[in-house]
Amino acid sequence: MTTKRRILIVDDDAALLRLLSLRLEKEGFQVLEASSAEQALAILASQTPDLVITDMRMGGMDGLALFDAVNRTHPTLPVILLTAHGNIPDAVTATRRGVFTYLTKPVEARALMAEVDRALALSAGTRESAAWRDGIVTRNPSMLRVLAEARLVAQGDAPVLLTGHSGTGKELLARAIHDASSRRDAPFVALNCGALPEQLLESELFGHVKGAFTGAVREHKGLFQTSHGGTIFLDEVGDMPLGLQVKLLRVLQEREVRPVGSTANIKVDVRVISATHRDLRAEQAAGNFREDLYYRLNVVAVALPSLGERRDDIPLLAAHFLERTSARYQRAIRAFAPDAMSLLVAAAWKGNVRQLQNVVEKCVALCATPIVPASLVARALEAPAEDLASFDDARRSFERDYLSQLMRITEGNVTQAARLAKRNRSDFYSLLDRHQLDPASFKK
Repeated sequence: MTTKRRILIVDDDAALLRLLSLRLEKEGFQVLEASSAEQALAILASQTPDLVITDMRMGGMDGLALFDAVNRTHPTLPVILLTAHGNIPDAVTATRRGVFTYLTKPVEARALMAEVDRALALSAGTRESAAWRDGIVTRNPSMLRVLAEARLVAQGDAPVLLTGHSGTGKELLARAIHDASSRRDAPFVALNCGALPEQLLESELFGHVKGAFTGAVREHKGLFQTSHGGTIFLDEVGDMPLGLQVKLLRVLQEREVRPVGSTANIKVDVRVISATHRDLRAEQAAGNFREDLYYRLNVVAVALPSLGERRDDIPLLAAHFLERTSARYQRAIRAFAPDAMSLLVAAAWKGNVRQLQNVVEKCVALCATPIVPASLVARALEAPAEDLASFDDARRSFERDYLSQLMRITEGNVTQAARLAKRNRSDFYSLLDRHQLDPASFKK
């Protein structure tokens, strides 16, 4: 086969799951494995296979309930049921409801491959690839509408403003829009507009020429130049200083940038996607955000729902994060206990999806069993809802980010960086040592 077709196998019998996987891999298929229907739905929320093969009887959601869930969100995706002889009447009923076919266990290899080939031949060309939104896990109607809007918006080139609470996944959606657009092969660059002081932010966005300010001993290309042909994502654009708002407006109007210290303009072809958790209308009224810039950025607006508004996604997201984090930690953790999942679904989630991911990671790090118990979830949820850092930790984090930005702009030149920071050279070296930053790693 020139292109590997992808098959999702679902079975709570680990031995049978592995046997089926080996058979299909031997035939040249790419195989995704799930040990429960819930885990299968988490996989389907972020990637779409060409075929699903599932056991009929499993703990928790059974194969028929899984088919119903798959059919609601992927109506053209064929499903094959594996059933014991005693469950054949149920399987026949299932085929009348739309299941592609059923096979009795133990499954004979030749019969399995014949049905797999038949199902794939029937489904060829009917499946829409979900690769453009890789990592966005959902089956919630509101979020699916957001993705449909994003896919439509991606076909054009208009500026997009993403709104929503912190932690809802605005950067992930911005990257998805880029990946679904004609600019997908060009750079996607992101910048948090609230993370840098004004002078550094201006240099990062628009670049600077040699001699533009103390320590600028060579030309520095800004992100608008480095993302030429692609997409720039301006996160927390509501925190941008007013002076820079004027310059950003000019870039959007003229489609050209003027580096700091330069008298020449440089043409740029960049799509701008911006995001904020602030109410920009209120910021305008308070004199903190320019009205003309707001209308330039807000050509197309997409609002992301909070996690509390998509609670039906919590089991999917939790299973998705559990699978990824367990693999990263090399832990054999399969699922959350039912009462543990109930705690997750009922939690407040003021930090949204980002907080949920953090809680799952804490559970994986501390779990000593294949199933995450409710007691461990309760313990992970006891932390402040937004995991607020202490003042000292926050200051250290800011210092490290600030020093890293300085070293990147000056390409590892400590003398220049110290001048920009208005610190003497020996103090600056001490700061670098404290944060374990090696100047050599920033040199080009």
